[in-house]
Amino acid sequence: MFTEAIEAILVDQCTPAAIRAIENGRSPAALWNSLAENGFLELMASEDAGGAGLDLEAIFPIFVAFGRHAVPVPAAQSIAARALLRDVAAPEGMVTLVGHAWREADGSVSAANVAFGSIADIALANIDGQLVLLDCKKAERTTTGVRGSLVASLRWAKHAIGTPIGDNGNEVPVFSAALHAAAMAGAMERMFSMTLGYCNDRVQFGKAIGKFQAIQHQLSVMAEHVACAGVAAELAFRPDATIPALLAAATAKARTSTSVPLVASTAHALHGAIGITEEFDLQLYSRRLHEWRMADGSEAYWNRIVGEAMIGHAAPSVLQFVMEEIL
Repeated sequence: MFTEAIEAILVDQCTPAAIRAIENGRSPAALWNSLAENGFLELMASEDAGGAGLDLEAIFPIFVAFGRHAVPVPAAQSIAARALLRDVAAPEGMVTLVGHAWREADGSVSAANVAFGSIADIALANIDGQLVLLDCKKAERTTTGVRGSLVASLRWAKHAIGTPIGDNGNEVPVFSAALHAAAMAGAMERMFSMTLGYCNDRVQFGKAIGKFQAIQHQLSVMAEHVACAGVAAELAFRPDATIPALLAAATAKARTSTSVPLVASTAHALHGAIGITEEFDLQLYSRRLHEWRMADGSEAYWNRIVGEAMIGHAAPSVLQFVMEEIL
């Protein structure tokens, strides 16, 4: 029910033209207010706090939908923040997650490549395992310089850093990795759909290029990676839980990130000349896929976490380890 309602808003408000406008500096208020005023940011807040109290399994298709529509606001992050804050009231405005902030020698706090760091109002940050709310308006923001990117590195002076509000800061990078895995799964679904449609419509030598065996081979490999990414992302979203488990989220982020280069490059290759143009919508998804792949650490970072856990586990086989610790 919630997914269909959000999809309806995204179809109406999150058009390619709207995404481009926000990337070019227009206020995201219209899209943001459509989600906030309908109560969708409170989906993971407890029922006592006026939320829907959804678990991870129920929120998963919504996070996938955000990726499928290339949503240019931190909606998934703001929803996840409600679960991470537990009994603390969520602040007003757009909340993003900072999983890997660190203290500088002068007492300031820095965070590199923060999702939606250029437009977010508040950052829910992990600082040495502590949960801290930081006002992004008080931060020094440095954008990436990548065309259309909403990612930015942030730095807060010592006087702008509040007191910790919880000791569950280590949950922030885990949840952020999980929601990025879901977003990548959704964006890859959209890219595959666009590519398949183009290959069925584009005619060369008297027939659709999708009928050529070489093209079919590339599409089949692409489809395998898209399906694998979707299944892997879902691992992090277990029923009856509100915070993703570390190893499940690590596996989800690593596996979906691994699929990004092949899916993105195949989609652009099969679209031919129009695939590399700014005017064609494909780049709205491929650019985000590459950003989300690196968010919170690439597949190398998360594979290391899983690998170290497996080495230290007493299971007699990899399958046993996966069944006991990840599934």
